[in-house]
Amino acid sequence: MPSPENPDIPPFTVPDRTAVLNLAAEYAQRYLEEVNQRPVTPNTDAVAALDTLTDALPDQPTSPEDVVRLLAESAGPATVANNGGRYFGFVNGGTLPAAMGAAWLVAAWDQNAAFQVQSPAAIALESTALEWVKDLLGLPAGCGGAVVTGATMANFSALAAARHALLERAGWDLERDGLFGAPPVRVVVSDEVHASLLKALALLGFGRERVIRVPVDDQGRMKADAVPALDKNTILCLQAGNVNTGAFDPADKICAKARTAGAWVHVDGAFGLWATVSPLLRPLTAGFDLADSWATDGHKWPNIGYDCGIAVVRQPETLQAAMAISASYLAQGAQREPSNYNPELSRRARGVELWAGLRSLGRAGLAELVERTVRHAEHFAAGLRAAGYHVLNEVVLNQVLVSFGSVEKTLRTIERIQQQGVCWCGSTVWKGRTAMRISVSNWSTTETDVEMSLRAMLAAAEES
Repeated sequence: MPSPENPDIPPFTVPDRTAVLNLAAEYAQRYLEEVNQRPVTPNTDAVAALDTLTDALPDQPTSPEDVVRLLAESAGPATVANNGGRYFGFVNGGTLPAAMGAAWLVAAWDQNAAFQVQSPAAIALESTALEWVKDLLGLPAGCGGAVVTGATMANFSALAAARHALLERAGWDLERDGLFGAPPVRVVVSDEVHASLLKALALLGFGRERVIRVPVDDQGRMKADAVPALDKNTILCLQAGNVNTGAFDPADKICAKARTAGAWVHVDGAFGLWATVSPLLRPLTAGFDLADSWATDGHKWPNIGYDCGIAVVRQPETLQAAMAISASYLAQGAQREPSNYNPELSRRARGVELWAGLRSLGRAGLAELVERTVRHAEHFAAGLRAAGYHVLNEVVLNQVLVSFGSVEKTLRTIERIQQQGVCWCGSTVWKGRTAMRISVSNWSTTETDVEMSLRAMLAAAEES
């Protein structure tokens, strides 16, 4: 019956959840079946149709089925086909089928993965996935970690642990007294430091510009002989996988020196650290295991989907000290409680998808995925060079930078490629040169996708 206080409010009816989920699954399956046949970027009509979803909130309820139809039919065509095999922008991978299936279960289970008492299943799967990640990345025994929302928060979490450790070493209780009057902490970064790490430093109060920058070589690798004198009040940030070139800082030449000086070494390895899983590529990551903390992503390699980053810290107690939370109503057991190791209290059970994706691949499958996508990058580079265009980087991983000539021609070519919709690549500037950046990270990319994309790139360059 209507509300006695407001007769305009309709009576509550229990939705048919099964019908809603079946409808959503039908639309989702159709979307995935068609994703490789549609343009990678939405056309102007599809984007314009979003206006039907952006009007004022209606006074009366809309049935769940109609909401799903609105999303699928009005928003779906305006999405970018990240999950197809020909999206090469922003180092974005697709989502493995097992991880996608797990995401549907996570939504249905509706678990808060904060404490054991709230979801034993979610915490067990997350803890197991973290152990698998540490093993796959060759990190030291005894490390602790957290599954967070992405590499930005992974950097934030690991650097928060570093901040705690260095200030505690200086006799300062950061969690009690804050940063006002705290002893100074130096932060040393590469000239090619990624924007997400700078954002994490800013959030932590270190500032984006109050860092010491170390010069890099022509591939963006930190010059080991240019690293300043380090001490126990220094955080040194290294990079495993430059976002433009894929290059790795020479950790084997830097980390031992930093550890002797007592500096904290942090590794931003959003995608590059996953090279460790491949026997062919593992030499690129030599020395990174000597660091004190590491940050990586799950949505690049190994294609877990978004809302998945991993922070790992050599001394788990430093991460716990930086992130711990307590209250009389928060029942905590003797086992690891995730909310004591990451910035969130209420947490989606994102570790389930990480577990599912890694379990589906296994060690051999993950190595094959990484090596296959690197071969695709090499294929792109070879095809572009053969056509007479300038590949600007040494293709050591999954990143390719190509110039089509002048700045104007390169930008026109990129714009034409994006408009055609066969594939998608973005622009960048490398060592003063405008280039197109190709990032190959998706498990579903095939040789056919690479050939189709190469033809589209070369045709766009000829027409520009």
